[in-house]
Amino acid sequence: MSTLLTLEHISKSFPGVNALTDISLQLQEGEVHALLGENGAGKSTLMKILCGIYRPDQGGIVIKGQPREFHNYHDAIAAGVGIIFQEFSLIPYLNAVENIFLGRELKNRLGLLDRSAMHVRAKELFERLNVDIDLEVPVDHLSVAEQQFVEIAKALSLNANILVLDEPTATLTPSEAEHLFRIMRDLKSQGVGMIFISHHMEEIYEICDQVTVLRDGCKVGECAVQEVDVDDLVEMMVGRKIESSFPVKDARPEQPRVVIDARCVQLHKDAPANSFQLYEGEILGFAGLVGSGRTELVLGLLGATSVHQKVVSVDGAPAALKTPADALGLGIGLLPESRKKEGLILPFSIRENITLNNLRKHTGAGGLIDRQNESESVDELMAKVRVKAPDGETPVVNLSGGNQQKVVIARWLNHECRVLIFDEPTRGIDVGAKAEIYRLMKQLTALGVSIIMISSELPEVVGVSDRVAVFRQGRIVATLEGDAVNSNEIMRYATGGTSDEQYH
Repeated sequence: MSTLLTLEHISKSFPGVNALTDISLQLQEGEVHALLGENGAGKSTLMKILCGIYRPDQGGIVIKGQPREFHNYHDAIAAGVGIIFQEFSLIPYLNAVENIFLGRELKNRLGLLDRSAMHVRAKELFERLNVDIDLEVPVDHLSVAEQQFVEIAKALSLNANILVLDEPTATLTPSEAEHLFRIMRDLKSQGVGMIFISHHMEEIYEICDQVTVLRDGCKVGECAVQEVDVDDLVEMMVGRKIESSFPVKDARPEQPRVVIDARCVQLHKDAPANSFQLYEGEILGFAGLVGSGRTELVLGLLGATSVHQKVVSVDGAPAALKTPADALGLGIGLLPESRKKEGLILPFSIRENITLNNLRKHTGAGGLIDRQNESESVDELMAKVRVKAPDGETPVVNLSGGNQQKVVIARWLNHECRVLIFDEPTRGIDVGAKAEIYRLMKQLTALGVSIIMISSELPEVVGVSDRVAVFRQGRIVATLEGDAVNSNEIMRYATGGTSDEQYH
């Protein structure tokens, strides 16, 4: 194999921050090279240098033996570098063909758009990927996986032979992820080199050949994937051994107090009528395959979506829960799956995000906000949940995914919520931050907070939950506890008696 890419002794600083120090990396033809590290380790900065978005303070880029200097993203594209960002760069109201050729449309002899030629070329690209995409509909009508395939086709249309895939499976189902891996294997066989960024260790071993680990802006290791085990990779990433990401489960009381008694939640006339109980100080996992109805049930419970019928008691008293405001008034808070879109106002500061829905708590005489009281409360909450930031005035957009999640938790603690619903609590969060979130959840339950955790990661469901409600086709088909909380039992109920279908 010949060397496609060499990053030589790359260093980069920002005001007050040493982002990268003397990083070198080689990518071979037909190789998938994993780039690992906690959030803030320098992965994104390094890739932005490769893509011409940032310029290095020191070091250089060599592509196919030729030194290259990128002044912008277009220079990188011209050199055969394509990046599939975690946040897609597609125009939602344009179709796949229009997105692929945006800004470099094919034209006929008369100088008019040659839509037919672009359609044929796009069709060839998707045939190369072995993907069937509706080329006529706006891309926001496509699934997340299909949008990702459009991004890959767009990169290939630019003759990219170096691809950077940043958390490509973060929002994919297992079957969609496997389809992506098949595409990556096909591209490998065609000589394309790929840099693969993921927080999912099992993916590293499934698809990658080499791995480079960054920590605090420094390269701490590089080796063949098959020469290193998961524990060693984690230790390299976080600088310490994590013996177990999951806290030890305490013995449950024989007669726990019921906090929420959902005797009937039926989303529509023909839907199953589900029931469950949530106990004080427990973590109740909601498990099931993609589309099994976990989030839908929670949104119906909270009054965020309409339901056919609902009979719910909170602390033994009937609760209408017609709107999320009703739920919040009873101390029930939701940490949504998409914290960036639904859980936070990214340009706002940490302080503003924590206190925005409970400013009354910090209002003094005359109806004015007591800024000192507000700031002291925010500082106390930041310390409690261990938000890593200079101060409460730091914009939330500048925080890592794990710290953003902690800010959402701090908001509901500021509201003195007694029930927290975590929807995919560690999606897009690195392994060290995951352990911190689990520790925080454990601390909250020790204080009597009750938690419902919806998760698509089976090890997380098993490792964190005291009990697990298993969903299949919109129905809770089993509630497991004790030794029955294991992967085999969850899969058996989630798939209707078999384990052939992939979990999500």
